[in-house]
Amino acid sequence: MTVYVPPPERPDRRTVQDAVQSLGLPPADDHTADQLADYLALLRRWNRVYNLTAVRKLDDMLSHHLADCLAVLAPLRRFAEGRTLRILDVGSGGGLPGVVLAIMQPDWQVTCIDAVAKKAGFVRQVGAELGLRNLHARHGRVQEAFAADVKFDVVTSRAFASLADFTNWTTTLLADSAVWMAMKGHLTDEERVEVPTSVQLFHVEQLQVPGLDAQRCLVWMRPSRASAD
Repeated sequence: MTVYVPPPERPDRRTVQDAVQSLGLPPADDHTADQLADYLALLRRWNRVYNLTAVRKLDDMLSHHLADCLAVLAPLRRFAEGRTLRILDVGSGGGLPGVVLAIMQPDWQVTCIDAVAKKAGFVRQVGAELGLRNLHARHGRVQEAFAADVKFDVVTSRAFASLADFTNWTTTLLADSAVWMAMKGHLTDEERVEVPTSVQLFHVEQLQVPGLDAQRCLVWMRPSRASAD
């Protein structure tokens, strides 16, 4: 029997649990906290070779990556209203926020897609090492990677592209009553007006991320009623 050995240079369990609770989320159990810690350790290790993120220090990864992604969990849970969600994380890179969501919500199905093969390969490896059966990795351009019958309840991205491109490239992947949820630092007036008329930008939700001295918001969108008709 193979014994799983956690990767080195991981944050301690208590630090991760504190990060979860600082966002007003229910406490993370030991297993979940260990998975989050191991994910950051794997991200840091693979980053030395694959350049997955510009953030190098473990403390910065806790605030800039882990806490930043955990901050979207409560809004997504409100949207889900107890339903099981199918989530697509576009331009996922090293799995942010997809991997964090898959760890925190094992009942949700999370697919991470990236056009860079090594990044998709890293997410696939994370899923295997952490036993995340609900995490799926896909390599390719989102416009071409899925069959016509594949649909998602939430399509999200984190600093992936303009809202216009993001929605245009993924509109056919939305299930009925699905939404886009774009993670942004700040939504500019210029980007807002470039959103096509086929898309309804119905809410900009401001986020407060402990330990992160920067603006964060979620931009919620859905197909406009006119385009749906």
